[in-house]
This record gives sequence, C-alpha cells and structure tokens, in this order.
Amino acid sequence: MFKNVFGSGFLVRTAHVILTWVITLILFLHDTELRKQEETGQLVQPVLFVLLVLVSVLLYFAVSLMDPGFILSDDSDLQFTLGVTEEQQDMIPPTTKSLRQRRCGHCLLQQQPMRSKHCQTCQHCVRRYDHHCPWIENCVGERNHRWFVLYLAVQLLVLLWGLHIAWTGFNYAPTWQLWLRTNGMLLTVAVLVALLSLIVLLLLGSHLYLVSLNTTTWEFMSRHRISYLKHCGADENPFDRGTFHNLWGFFCVWGTVVWEQVYFREGNDQV
Repeated sequence: MFKNVFGSGFLVRTAHVILTWVITLILFLHDTELRKQEETGQLVQPVLFVLLVLVSVLLYFAVSLMDPGFILSDDSDLQFTLGVTEEQQDMIPPTTKSLRQRRCGHCLLQQQPMRSKHCQTCQHCVRRYDHHCPWIENCVGERNHRWFVLYLAVQLLVLLWGLHIAWTGFNYAPTWQLWLRTNGMLLTVAVLVALLSLIVLLLLGSHLYLVSLNTTTWEFMSRHRISYLKHCGADENPFDRGTFHNLWGFFCVWGTVVWEQVYFREGNDQV
C-alpha cells in the first residue's frame, strides 16, 4: 500500500526533489569535472551521476510513500500476536514473562503486536516502529526500514560524489573578494552538500549499528519506559540473535516477524 503522493508531506517531498535537481543542475552549469567531461563527449560519469541521483529520488519516494507497517483493525494475523505498549508500566512482573493482551487506546486495536507503537502523526500503530522521519514525512517501520537504510546509503554516495564534483569546479582568483564572487554559488552548494553528507553519514551509521543489535531507535531511546524491555539489564536485548543473523534477518528475510515468538523463545531468560 502506498500513500497519495499529493497527500500529507507533499510540500516536503516537493522541496526535496527541487533541491536535489537544482544542486545537480548547478554542478553541470559550473566549470566542474562533470561539465568538462560532458563537453568533451566523455559521457560515462555524467550519465552515471544523473542515474544515481535519479535512483536516490526514486528511493526517497518509495520510503516516503510506502506503508511502513501500519496495523489495521482487521489485520488477520493479529490473532497470533500479543499486544504491548509503553503505557503498560506494570504489565511484566520482574519474575515472569507472562504478557497480558492490550488494545491501543488511540486507534482502538484489540491487540497491539510486540515492538509496535502508535504514531501520533500518522495516526496508526506501526509494526517494529523505529521512528517518524520528518524528512520523508512517514514512519520508518517493519516494511520500509530496509529501504530507508538503502536510501541513506545511496543518498550518501550521491552527496559525496557531488561534493567531489563541486570541489573540482573552484576557479583560482587573485583576491578573496574576486574568488568569492566567482565561486560563491558553487561554495554555497559545496557547504550545503557537506552538511547533508555529515547528517546522512551519522544517520546511516546509527541505523546500521542498531540493526546489528536488532533494536530500533524507539527501543534504544526509550527502553526504560517500554514494558517488555524495562526489566532487562542495560546490555540485554531479548531480540538479539548475533550480528550476522540480525543483519541477515533485516536485509534478506521478508515478511512479518512474530516478535513474541523470538521474545519467548526457549532458553531466553532476559526478563
């Protein structure tokens, strides 16, 4: 299920696309390596760069419009899951793993699966909720999280390549005033791209780290308030299956995971 492209977040998505292609156009219009190759008929790198930018835009729209894992009241697989929310402060006694089934008080779900959370912005409970991202104006959850990480990787590659291209376009001038007048626009683009590169690098690194632990941003930041985690030790994670299996399960295993089965698997004494 995809959102309406003209619905919520339309202005954010429009601004992102316009900014992306304006920066790309500036890199082509200035005396950069990209433009020199285009003028001499060496089209491999210019074409590859434009294609990579296009892929990043398409991935952006995919994660922005994709269903992140919204739980609807008529989901057929809810009968197989147990519900938990962060409001259930006393649901898990320290000496037992017994969970009571609870409904979401916001969207009136009869059962809220483990690791899901209600998003006040999207007005839905989201499976394996990570966070609500204002950049894509969508939640990041079970169904689009791997695509979000892939988008960050591609976006980082585009930004670093764009930063390199901008660097090659700076022209020498005898004075700082003349240099700024000649390279001012390209300098602005380079600074903006450098800042965005740093932000995306930090985001990608943090998400890969959390994925390797099989935890989410919400669980990492709020574990002291989450009923199924607050009784675990600081270094205990009932969903951690080892770095390799965590990464494999995240990137290569498709479909809905019943996290209650992982949480209550035999020999797991985290709680």
